[in-house]
Amino acid sequence: MFKNRLEAFTDGVLAIIITIMVLELKVPHGGDFESLKPLLPVFGSYVLSFIYIAIYWNNHHHMMQTVNHVSGRILWANMHLLFWLSLIPFVTGWMGENHFTNATLSLYGVVLLGAAIAYFILQKFIIESHGKDAILAKALGNDVKGKISPVLYVLGIVFAFVNAWISGAIYILVAIIWLIPDMRIEKAIKEQKK
Repeated sequence: MFKNRLEAFTDGVLAIIITIMVLELKVPHGGDFESLKPLLPVFGSYVLSFIYIAIYWNNHHHMMQTVNHVSGRILWANMHLLFWLSLIPFVTGWMGENHFTNATLSLYGVVLLGAAIAYFILQKFIIESHGKDAILAKALGNDVKGKISPVLYVLGIVFAFVNAWISGAIYILVAIIWLIPDMRIEKAIKEQKK
């Protein structure tokens, strides 16, 4: 099977996820800047989640450049990833509306952890399908970012019950780690073409 349908479907789902999240930003009734203050937690959670969705979209796009064919296992692994990402609007809204309480931060971390695990499984199935000498396998190497992120999510979940600020800072740290452009896949694709 060709990868085009998987990519198009994933792009559509991620666009819907972003749309659902932005609809949580309700227009205030007042016409001054003071009326925006109650929206700050909701807006903050939206910005963080938007960044996470953008990170997943970018990384998924790069990863799919290494794919020649799609198996049933890859399709199901991609759906597993989309399941976890589709929960982000819910936990984002809950977290923002309740001003980053312990329970909301912990569930946000569980969803992020689930997405990270699902992404790892998707990568694993792509590598298995394309062989150990595949572009993706070469590009990932040790995959330090991929291994450290789930550990940090678990710490964020635990710290949600100890100190909400630390938990939130951990989730922001992981986003910052992934915002740094990762050129491994692009570099591996260029080397493969030589």
